[in-house]
Amino acid sequence: MSVTPCNIRSATEVSCVMRQRNRSRPAEQDVLRRSDPPEDGDPGDGDPVDGDPVLRRSWEEDQQQEGTDPDKRMARPFRRLGMAGRVKRILLWILVLYICIPVLVKLCPSVQAKLVFLNFVRMPYFVDLKRPADQGLNHTINYYLEPETGFKIGVWHTVPAQLWAEAQGKDREWYDAMLLSPHPVILYLHGNAGTRGGDHRVQLYKALSSFGYHVVTFDYRGWGDSDGSPSEQGMTADSLFVYLRLKHTISKKPLYVWGHSLGTGVATNLVRRLSDRGSPPDALVLESPFTNIREEARSHPFSMVYRYLPGFDWFFLDAITANDIRFASDENVNYISCPVLILHAEDDSVVPFHLGKKLYNAAAQSKSLSGHKVQFVPFPSSLAYKHKFIYRSPELPHILSDFFGAAHPHA
Repeated sequence: MSVTPCNIRSATEVSCVMRQRNRSRPAEQDVLRRSDPPEDGDPGDGDPVDGDPVLRRSWEEDQQQEGTDPDKRMARPFRRLGMAGRVKRILLWILVLYICIPVLVKLCPSVQAKLVFLNFVRMPYFVDLKRPADQGLNHTINYYLEPETGFKIGVWHTVPAQLWAEAQGKDREWYDAMLLSPHPVILYLHGNAGTRGGDHRVQLYKALSSFGYHVVTFDYRGWGDSDGSPSEQGMTADSLFVYLRLKHTISKKPLYVWGHSLGTGVATNLVRRLSDRGSPPDALVLESPFTNIREEARSHPFSMVYRYLPGFDWFFLDAITANDIRFASDENVNYISCPVLILHAEDDSVVPFHLGKKLYNAAAQSKSLSGHKVQFVPFPSSLAYKHKFIYRSPELPHILSDFFGAAHPHA
């Protein structure tokens, strides 16, 4: 029998058709086997392609295409359980941490002391305190004093803006001599955290300098580049040392003490000591003050999550007392004998406004302050001065000059 091209072509087509049918037959059989109910004696849930690698491969491809891979189907609930487990684990750790912190503070009172002082927090970072000009204070000099043998504290002296041009390139001897100029001097005592180079503090130095005041500030022992460890007694001792040195230099010139936040507690401690000696400063300015450290700690935002915890005082406040930290300004005002000015913003969330008002009420009733001017200046919430931006007030120079009772020095 002869073979024609047509016959060859027909045979090839037949062969192709047969191969396609053979390839599709396992998948069809698989579909039929999966769709048919199991017969008697057939487990029904076994692998329908056991023993046939071709059918196995075809079946796995079908499962992947349909998104019904048995491994993936089994993994889904486990993934859901895993996510729930992770959430539960996170919540458990939060609960453990919430319980452990009060216990840790109670067992290690030094932890609470660090939370009060926050001297380990340096903001802004990477500030070279030896170079105040880097902060825009190019009429400021940095130097160091030794309140006690063996350790030093870092000091900045900013001269009035009227002396800015003359101050360029001058040394410490010139700055000390300028303290004898007619301009009054303010000793500024900063609050916790940060250093004397903190941004809001620098802005206040600039403002007071522009008003015509010398500003002398320093970092207490344990802050900034000062040696030692922080304590209420140490902070007060450092303040007394710097104050007496300034007073010795300027003699009868006006010297005012200005404290901010935690520095108001240091300021009232200092002025109480000076008043006991019979040599109080010419005036005391308290910016964002509190009554005492226990009331401030109870009102601080950090204590919000524990404030209503049974035993809050025992866990936290007693730990502060155990460190001999009191800053009892409401007690100190009963021994102070100089004019007192209190500045407080109504929207202060760190030291609540009502604590400043409460301190003012105590000072107004103090017998030692009778005959001295005691003034309270509130700043409305609409101004958004909060805890540390009162220096922005355009009324501040007039408030100060009126309170100090002298004509304000102008350029």
